[in-house]
Amino acid sequence: MWLKYLSVLNFKNYTETSIEFLPQTNAFTGLNGSGKTNLLDAIHYLSLCKSYFNPIDSQNIKKGEDWFMVQGDFDKSTMQDSVSCSLKRNQKKQFKRNKKEYARLADHIGLFPLVMISPNDTFIIMDTSEERRKFIDNVISQTDNQYLDILISYNRILMQRNSVLKNIRLTGVFDLGLMEVLNLQLTEIGQRIFERRKEFIKEFLPEFQRYYQFLSNDSEQVNLVYESQLLSDDFLTLLSSNLAKDRMLERTSVGLHKDDLQFTIHDGLSLKKFGSQGQQKSFVIALKLAQYSFLKSKKKFKPLLLLDDIFDKLDEHRTKKLMKLVSADEFGQIFLTDTDGERIQRIFKEIDQPIRIFDIQKGGINGEV
Repeated sequence: MWLKYLSVLNFKNYTETSIEFLPQTNAFTGLNGSGKTNLLDAIHYLSLCKSYFNPIDSQNIKKGEDWFMVQGDFDKSTMQDSVSCSLKRNQKKQFKRNKKEYARLADHIGLFPLVMISPNDTFIIMDTSEERRKFIDNVISQTDNQYLDILISYNRILMQRNSVLKNIRLTGVFDLGLMEVLNLQLTEIGQRIFERRKEFIKEFLPEFQRYYQFLSNDSEQVNLVYESQLLSDDFLTLLSSNLAKDRMLERTSVGLHKDDLQFTIHDGLSLKKFGSQGQQKSFVIALKLAQYSFLKSKKKFKPLLLLDDIFDKLDEHRTKKLMKLVSADEFGQIFLTDTDGERIQRIFKEIDQPIRIFDIQKGGINGEV
């Protein structure tokens, strides 16, 4: 699978631009603030129906305008698909495939899988467990639409249960029968999520460790440990035994929404506490490359790989090594950004791989380098 063509209208700092791509590697170069990363984000919209950087769609409309549109043409084996995303202020986002609008955006997820690697990705390590759950759920959802549906159902029932807990104080009424029904529903769906997450980590871990060893020259051992309350206790029992606590807190204190991933280095040391910046960067890149490998294995075709400004985060040796890796047959179409066009040209000349480089200047394309 590869993206042949991209068009953006009133998107972020772009008024109007369109680009045709190579099926191998395509680079956007230019000064910081010129709009390189915005083009990657437009591609992200086409694959996952949303921005990678800003969850508020209306804030991606160009200043002074009332709407934006992103369009792209994908080539997937013998099929070609045209995908578009448009938004008018104060209206619902429209997403279309071959001019037919989706009834549910969830039906699009996974058709055009994508992996983005960005300098800000260390938030997966440094931020709360919610970000690590999102990482797991994002990867699984691109390979399993049913998983996305049950995840949505779990969150809906969780909100209902929390609402019941809050209303006890407001109304003085506690409907034990309703609580038992919600507990059963949450348990049934939660168990399916739990089993799927366990299965995912088991498959994902060897690929992640393989990529980390490649990036670090086998210099250290790393691990991912799935943490869930359901590993040691039955979910229904957990909900029942914590009911008094939940009534006091007015929210559900146990369940799949408390799951986490423990990132460790050396002999089980916390990466967040003891890992260097270089180790953390390599860890995140290995996570994303393993995500790519997992998606490719499940989808039976190669996803898109987007690399945002990683050349300034790695030394030249590791950069060249990484580019040689992702330019090989194991990977498909690549999009990357860098401030230094000459550096890109030099690296790809040394590794003898084709590349198309676009010079980006203040929301426009100045031409190919």
